Amino acid sequence: MGLDRRKALKLGLAGAAAIPAGTSFAGTEAPRALIVSTWDFGAAANAAAYSAWKKSGSLLDAVEAGAWVPEADASNHSVGLGGYPDREGHVTLDAIIMDDRGNVGAVGALEDILHPISVARRVMEKTPHTFLVGEGARQFAIAQGFPTTRLLTPEAEAAWREWLKTAKYTPIANIENQRGSALDHDTIGIVACDASGRLAGACTTSGMAFKLRGRLGDSPQAGSGLMVEPGVGAATATGVGEEVTRIAGSARVVSSMRAGMSPMAACREAVLHIAKLRGDAVKDAQVGFLAIDRNGRVGAYSLQPGFTYAVTDLGGQTTVHAAQSLGQATASAR
Repeated sequence: MGLDRRKALKLGLAGAAAIPAGTSFAGTEAPRALIVSTWDFGAAANAAAYSAWKKSGSLLDAVEAGAWVPEADASNHSVGLGGYPDREGHVTLDAIIMDDRGNVGAVGALEDILHPISVARRVMEKTPHTFLVGEGARQFAIAQGFPTTRLLTPEAEAAWREWLKTAKYTPIANIENQRGSALDHDTIGIVACDASGRLAGACTTSGMAFKLRGRLGDSPQAGSGLMVEPGVGAATATGVGEEVTRIAGSARVVSSMRAGMSPMAACREAVLHIAKLRGDAVKDAQVGFLAIDRNGRVGAYSLQPGFTYAVTDLGGQTTVHAAQSLGQATASAR
């Protein structure tokens, strides 16, 4: 689990290195971050994002291209193609994209479309709305020329049919780094800030495995799964979406940065708030926040150990880090 899983890097980032949280940089400041994303497989997403940014200079192009990587990866059962279905066997996808000019587009419970992040961007650019869901989102995507795709793979269907034998549900923390297992949650969140301080972000997921039909988590909701604010920074969330939604988590992180907190302190504050608010209800759950401020500083914090994230600097160098966690701090205090 976690940092020993470098399989994601074979998708296009052989040069990425794992650096434990808290590592110093030989007395110098860490290089300014450009793109950050959740989990180990974020490294491959960052590679695609960086390539797109180099070509167009657009952060929106970058975060969209990064989201495409896990969306098209059938081995990743928490995002896009190959995602685990709901309890009725339907794979439904959620996505959101935002920039720092107040532009936002999102889709929820979208079926049969491979790249929901691109549909979300089309909602943002081609409609007066910010959020389309269900069959309406599907019809819009088809009208915009997106082809339909069967998203339920044989492996995901087999896992669903096996689950139906007991229909029991137990959250598994950090399942994002255990591909091939049944999972309770996930997303990939990508946030970016260029040298001029411009910001953008994206978030995409197939949601909680074997969820009730119609369930939406935090991922496509502005202020919960993703938040971008000009002159301040951007934040994204991962883990059990219901816990993030309860506190509008990403908006809370950005608000804390606006008040003067560092990205790390802001992420930690949101996690502490969830722990205080929910108590034993989240003792085995995972929630993580990842943020970047307008100066390219990065912070991440989670409820449980095991949350990882990928950081790509302006020169294209990528490192994978282990986030600090409340669980880790609690264990150390014993």
